[in-house]
Amino acid sequence: MSLLDKLLILSLLTVVLALFMGNRKMAGWSVTVVYAGQLVALWMMSGLGYGEISEIRSAVELTIWQYRLHWQFDALSWFFAFITVAAAMLASWFSAGGWAQAYREQGGSIRLFNVALALNVLGMLVLLASGELLSLFIGWELVSWATFMLLALGSMRYAMHYLVYAIVGAVVILAAMLMTYVQVGSLEFNQVAEAAAGLDNTSIWWIGGLFVIGFGIKMALLPFHLWQTKAYAATPGPGAAFLGAISSRMGLFAIVLILVKLIGISRLLEMPISFTFLSARDLLAWVAVFTIIFPTLTALRQHDARRLLAWHGIGQGGYMLLGIVVADDLGSAGGLMHVFNHATYQAVLFMSVTAVVYRTGTSDLNKLGGLFTRMPLSFLAMLIGIIGLAGLPPMNGFVSKWLVYRSLIIDGSPMLFLGTVIGTLGTILSVYKLIHNTFLGQLRLEHETVEEAPLSMVLPMMLLSAVIFTTGFFPGLVLGWVASVQAAVGLPVLAYHAGGIDSANGGLDMIWVVSVLLAGFAIATLIFFSGGRSRRVHQLDNYAGGHFLTADTRYQYSDNFYPGLMHLIGPWYRSSFKRMEQGLVSMLDFLSMLASGWHRHGHPSFYLLTLVVVVLFTVVM
Repeated sequence: MSLLDKLLILSLLTVVLALFMGNRKMAGWSVTVVYAGQLVALWMMSGLGYGEISEIRSAVELTIWQYRLHWQFDALSWFFAFITVAAAMLASWFSAGGWAQAYREQGGSIRLFNVALALNVLGMLVLLASGELLSLFIGWELVSWATFMLLALGSMRYAMHYLVYAIVGAVVILAAMLMTYVQVGSLEFNQVAEAAAGLDNTSIWWIGGLFVIGFGIKMALLPFHLWQTKAYAATPGPGAAFLGAISSRMGLFAIVLILVKLIGISRLLEMPISFTFLSARDLLAWVAVFTIIFPTLTALRQHDARRLLAWHGIGQGGYMLLGIVVADDLGSAGGLMHVFNHATYQAVLFMSVTAVVYRTGTSDLNKLGGLFTRMPLSFLAMLIGIIGLAGLPPMNGFVSKWLVYRSLIIDGSPMLFLGTVIGTLGTILSVYKLIHNTFLGQLRLEHETVEEAPLSMVLPMMLLSAVIFTTGFFPGLVLGWVASVQAAVGLPVLAYHAGGIDSANGGLDMIWVVSVLLAGFAIATLIFFSGGRSRRVHQLDNYAGGHFLTADTRYQYSDNFYPGLMHLIGPWYRSSFKRMEQGLVSMLDFLSMLASGWHRHGHPSFYLLTLVVVVLFTVVM
């Protein structure tokens, strides 16, 4: 029995334990301990955490219709699995104490929550361990249904929206697999990779395009992103932290596996788009850039903290895909590192917002403010998280974004670079709105007695905050894993050191950058406190504009935040992007209604047979 088998068995036992423990007070803590055991197993796989992982095969093999299913782990699988299990452990830890008690009191089932979370982890590990395309599809479906279960705990309506997208994506992936089998005669990764070099461009367009669409739906790439925001925002807080951290990245994992490892980015460069100057790789890059820009600008318009973060989760996936399709050592390292970085700050941001909801009962940014003095640790977690999300030093988000920016400049892609900068500016504006409307300004009277979140919620946030800062200070801790992934999928391997990279085209040493920043903050702090002229004023007794402002006077500017900016981009948003969204929704509604009518008035098997015949005819022709 290999370490991979032990990991999968331990993950299965986590599901059983969650079922057995039910709604007991120790249920969350018990499951958290088992997640920690899974993390130890992964650590042992990697050569004690250095990412030096050779291929590990499972001893279990299954035969279905004379087709062999098998499972294996390489550096790519390990990297995503480590993030998955770590995110689940921290989400479970966060939910185990006060949050679980409040959730039970509100009528929620801790048993269902823990089981849904454990099933997500199990499904993701099965997906990441897939040894060929059929086991990849099985893992994909396990993840889809486990995600549906977790989303349904928050809102069945939004979970059903997700399910429609997931089923469409599964059908598209199945069609791509069928085409692959017809062209190659096998679904084994090695044989598909060998045969891909000899396939004509038309076949690669069909196979690669269908795979990207199917996996892109899960990743919420434009224009397949409409399901994610409301679904994630309605999910119970710790579940949203887990899903926001890693769930959509399963789509990125599959895209890397198919486009980079099996087909190859160099092949995409050889596939021009008729009547344009673009190649297939350029098309993907622009899809990634639009995925950065539009959701980020949409986040600016949100007044619910959870929806704001969910929109950013879509946009940040664009940076990951963009870096990977650039495919040099800097860009691919930036894209892969951003998977880790985003998981850390997205999880801590959702946790911080959940802590605020736990204490105040609302995530409406127009009904909050001034909570800094009541929840200082939650404020610190959000502050560190938004700096990481905005891609500013000294946090880890700066490093991965810098690598992507630098690769675009070297690649000679100024318009793509401009798109990422626009996305970053929009991110900075919206995350400032998030922290200002939540923690800064004047405290509302109804929140005067609010206290900090329980220790069970604070400790995971502080641990994640430490990870965000530490991996920003010493990015080499993550770049070692990233370099192993690059080698495993055939990308140029980045030369790195503890503080960053050394490159003839420009290096980065975060140890120096962060040290200078910290020294500057220390000097500014000494100057501020040595002046002796400041005095503390009660938060509800302010003075501004020549008038004393007591608690009776509202002085918190939060409602209709950024009115000038919204006045400028509002007409454009309504006349272009919003209409595009409404058109896509209307089209999907029409197709759903049409499919529903066919299902009620006809025999379903006939239409399934018709679809298969059409696909086979397309492949053969």
